[in-house]
Amino acid sequence: MIPKIRTGKGGTYGLIRYLFGPGKRDEHTDPHLVAFWNDYAPDPGRNPQHTIAQLAGQLDQPVNAVGDRAPATTIWHCSVRADPGDRHLDDADWAAIARRIVQAVDIAPDGDTTACRWVAVRHAEDHIHIAATLVRQDGRHADLRFDKRKAQAEARRIEKGYGLRQLNPGDGTAAKAPTSQERFKAERIGRAETPRETLREAVRQAIAGAATEDEFFTRLRTKGLRVKLTQGSSGDVLGYAVALPGDRNRNGEPIWFAGSTLAPDLSLPRIQRRLASGIADEPASLKAGTRRPDWSAPARGRRTAAGIAEHAAALLDSDGDEAADQLVGIGALLDALVQTSPAPARAELAAAARSFERATRSHTRAEQADARALRTAARGIVLAGSALGRGEDGGATAMLLSTLVLAAIAAVRWHSARGHAQQAAAARQTAEHLRAAYRQTAAAPMRALRDHARALPEPKLRGYETTIRAALSGTDALRVGRTDALVATVAQAEEAGHDPKALLQQTIGMRELDTAENMTDVLVWRLRRLADLPAHPGSSARVPQARAKPADRRPPTPAAPRIPTTDPRKHPPRR
Repeated sequence: MIPKIRTGKGGTYGLIRYLFGPGKRDEHTDPHLVAFWNDYAPDPGRNPQHTIAQLAGQLDQPVNAVGDRAPATTIWHCSVRADPGDRHLDDADWAAIARRIVQAVDIAPDGDTTACRWVAVRHAEDHIHIAATLVRQDGRHADLRFDKRKAQAEARRIEKGYGLRQLNPGDGTAAKAPTSQERFKAERIGRAETPRETLREAVRQAIAGAATEDEFFTRLRTKGLRVKLTQGSSGDVLGYAVALPGDRNRNGEPIWFAGSTLAPDLSLPRIQRRLASGIADEPASLKAGTRRPDWSAPARGRRTAAGIAEHAAALLDSDGDEAADQLVGIGALLDALVQTSPAPARAELAAAARSFERATRSHTRAEQADARALRTAARGIVLAGSALGRGEDGGATAMLLSTLVLAAIAAVRWHSARGHAQQAAAARQTAEHLRAAYRQTAAAPMRALRDHARALPEPKLRGYETTIRAALSGTDALRVGRTDALVATVAQAEEAGHDPKALLQQTIGMRELDTAENMTDVLVWRLRRLADLPAHPGSSARVPQARAKPADRRPPTPAAPRIPTTDPRKHPPRR
C-alpha cells in the first residue's frame, strides 16, 4: 500500500473538482465520499443536491476564518493505493484506512473534535484520495512534521492488519519517483520511460567513465543531453541541470532537472566528493593478467575488473561500515558494462544497473573507504570501448558477471544486517538480472570447455575429476554439479605449467562458495583468471606456458590430441 503526499496553497475547489470529475482520461468511476471529518459532509458524487462548491466551502471554512494568519501551505492531499495483487477492499475498509492515515499524521488525532477538516474520496477500486485543510477548527495550524514518514509507517501496519502485500519500509534515501504528470506525458508521446528516469541513468553512466568534473560534463554533452551550469561570482561551478532535447513545457522551454532532483547522490557536491578521490593506480597483482597483446582492450578491462570486484565482495562480507563505498563502485561497474556490452545481454545488464542504484544509497556512510580501484576499473571498461559478444570479449564478460553475481549477493547480506529492507531487495533483484545476463554470455565459452574435456584421454579425465573431488571434499555434492568445464580448466592450467592441486586450493580458499548458484562456474572463472588462461578457450590458439625454473626442466610431455572446435566468431551472438 503506497501513500503519496502532496501539499498546496489556496482553496480546495480545484482539487475537489478533479476528484469528483471524470479524470484526465475518463478513468474515474463512481466518485463518492467514504469518510470525512464529522458526522456529515456534502457528497456531490452520491447526492445530486450537493455540489462541489458546497463541499469545498466547508473544507475551506477554517482557513478562511483566520484570514491573513493562514499558513503558506493550506492543502494536504494524500492518495493511498493498494497493490494490484491485493484483495478487494470495500468502502468500509477504505474509510477505516483513511481514518488511520489522518490520525497517524496528526491531521485528525483520535478524539480531537477541533482538528483539521478532511474528506476521503473513492473513484476507483484500488485507491482513495484524502483531501484536508491545514488550519484546525480551533484556528491553530496543523503540525505536519514527518508526515510522509508517519504515513508510510502506518501503511506498513495497515498492510499487516489487512493481510495485504507488505512493502519494504524506506529510509528516505531513494531517488524521487516520477510524478503522475510525468508518467502520463511519457505515455502520451510514446516514451518507454519518463525524462527523469532517462536522465538519471545517463548521469550515472557519465560518472562511471569520468575522472574529472570537466570530463563528467563533457560526457553528458556527448550523450546528447542539454547541460546548464550554475556558476558563482568566482566562476566556480556551484550546480548543474540537465534536460532531454525536445522535452519542453507548454511555453516551449526546456524542462530542466537539477542533479539533486534526479537522485540524492547525483548532486554536484556529492559528485565532486566522489571525483576528488582520484583514480587509483592499477594493482600490481592484476597487471600480469591484463597485458596479453592477443586479447582486446575490452577483454583485458573486464578481467581486471573481475579481480577488483572479487575484492569488493570480500569487503562486503567483512561486515564493516567502510564497505558502503564499495557499493557505489560496484554500481559504477554495472553502469560501465551497460554502455559497452553487446545487445543480447544489455537489457538484463541495464535492469541490473537500475535495480542496484537503490542498493548504493543508505544512511550508512564510509568515512575512510577507498573505492578508487572500482572506479578505475569502471573507467577502464568505458575507455576500452564496446566488447564483442563472442570470443575472448564474451568470455571475459562472463568472467566478470560471475563475480558480480557474488558481489550482489554480498550486498544483500550487508544491507540485511543493517535493516535496509529496500536496498537488500534491490540487490537481490540485481543478482537475478545478473544471473540471466551471465547465462546468455557464458553459454559459448562453457560449451567450448565441455568439448575440450570430452577430448581428454580417459585416464587423464578421471585423474582430474579425482583431484577436483578431493579439493571440494566437505562441499555439498549436490551443489557441485557438472565438473567437465572445471576439468578442462584444470587440464589447461597444468598444461600451462601450474600445479593443479595448489591452484585449486588457492581458488577455493579465496572466498566462500556457499552463495554461488553454480559453484563450478565460479571456480572455473577464478582459475582461468589466476592462471592467466583465455576466458574463451576457443579464442586463442595456444595457452601461455609458465616459465619453469632450470632445476625443474624436464623433457616435454606429449600434449593430448586436440579436436578441432568450431570458431565461435563465425556465428552470430546467441539470442
